[in-house]
Amino acid sequence: MKRLLRLLALVVLTGAAWAAWQAFAPRPAPPPQAAAVERIDRILIEKSARRLTASHGGETILEFPIALGFEPAGDKFQEGDGKTPEGTFLIDRRNPNSAYHLSLGINYPQPEDRVQANAAGVSPGGDIFIHGQPNSVGNLITLPGDWTAGCIAVTNEQMETLWRLAEIGTEVEIRP
Repeated sequence: MKRLLRLLALVVLTGAAWAAWQAFAPRPAPPPQAAAVERIDRILIEKSARRLTASHGGETILEFPIALGFEPAGDKFQEGDGKTPEGTFLIDRRNPNSAYHLSLGINYPQPEDRVQANAAGVSPGGDIFIHGQPNSVGNLITLPGDWTAGCIAVTNEQMETLWRLAEIGTEVEIRP
């Protein structure tokens, strides 16, 4: 019994130390290019590279690693498939009260997505966002792997930078 209590205490202390390190570790400053511009005009999502690149006037301003839907290969076809859509979209809404740390909505589904899904008798889904981590985990962790339902996820700090630079109407291209 004493052994079990010691093991439990070790686990709790390790978790507390890790959480404290995550909460108080220095956060990297935004890239210098991000501080030099007021807006970005394009976001490129490369699913296979798990990379988001934001640019202004063709110049790369930001580059972040991303997480995708839990079934990232292929284009989104229907609600619940865990895929991140592919194509060219626009940011069409901003949600500061999201269940995730800030969120920028993209205008998926497009009319052709609706037609294809309707022909198959399914819903194309919707509510695709670029967002931070779930509010339930706070700034304590960054979830590993592809865990969203089809959205594009970044760290909370990265999302704050995107939130500041991306406005409604910003182009978002999502490539395989």
